[in-house]
Amino acid sequence: MTSSTPLRPGRRATAPPTVPAPPGTPFSWASGHRDELRAALAEHGAVLVRGLDLRDAGQVGAVAGGLGGVPAAEREAFAARTVHREGVYSSAAWPPQQPMCMHHELSYLQDCPGLLLIACLTAADAGGETGTADGSAVLAALPEDLVRRFETEGWLLTRTYGADIGATVEQSFGTGDPAAVDAYCRAHGITAEWGPDGSLRTRQRRAAVIRHPADGRRCWFNQIAFLSRWTLDPEVREYLTDVHGPDALPFDTRYGGGDPVDEETVRLLNEVYAEHTAPHSWRAGDLLILDNLRTAHSREPYQGSRDMVVAMADPVRPSALAPTPR
Repeated sequence: MTSSTPLRPGRRATAPPTVPAPPGTPFSWASGHRDELRAALAEHGAVLVRGLDLRDAGQVGAVAGGLGGVPAAEREAFAARTVHREGVYSSAAWPPQQPMCMHHELSYLQDCPGLLLIACLTAADAGGETGTADGSAVLAALPEDLVRRFETEGWLLTRTYGADIGATVEQSFGTGDPAAVDAYCRAHGITAEWGPDGSLRTRQRRAAVIRHPADGRRCWFNQIAFLSRWTLDPEVREYLTDVHGPDALPFDTRYGGGDPVDEETVRLLNEVYAEHTAPHSWRAGDLLILDNLRTAHSREPYQGSRDMVVAMADPVRPSALAPTPR
């Protein structure tokens, strides 16, 4: 994604509360404090747990289980991950020098995780901060006409598998068999088209705004900016366009009716996110728990090794939460 300046707190951002925890008992501690943690998550949208001293993926999965989370399987990945166990993965393989801008995890899926746990096993030597932003605050700060259009049309994600970056067909769908991929796409509202060279192009329309199932608040919930051509580093975008053509980029986003989203709009979305971003510098053993429907997150560039584990749980169907356009 595009290069960025060091992450600074947004003027309208509030950092998630920090909850202390004893080391060595992730499942029993999480299950014993389940109601407290779920209540804090409902109030703030994100909670930082410090002190559990998490050392491996099994412990991260244990916390998710202690919270009563139902594991959510990742499909349609945009970058490769290591699967540790059901619902527990490595962070997405993405160049350390490139940031990941704000997004809600897997918000382009028909059924996406409602609960997200991000754990730091090894902190980067420098950089690697994770930012959080409240989707309801972001929505309120966006121009009404832009929100109205996306609320009415939704947003369209186009993908081309087989280009130079991003996940392969097999990594995304769990199989390279065209018949199985086609069956998955039909079942999940995705239009699929195979090229003579074995490449795959897909299109899927998703809701851009949802009402949170807990309290009905409207939230900006999508990856319109994150998966846009205009968020790519300009040199990377130019190279991919020259090699594959403007309509065969690894990923791009449009209005739900098919019109392109222009560079100015994507810049505006990222600027509003920046105004509402609370940054978090990681310590080894930290755990950030996110309400994925309400809270977007990002990742800054980093140096050195950085080992992160992600647990996804509580699948939700965003289309069932889309509000009636005003």
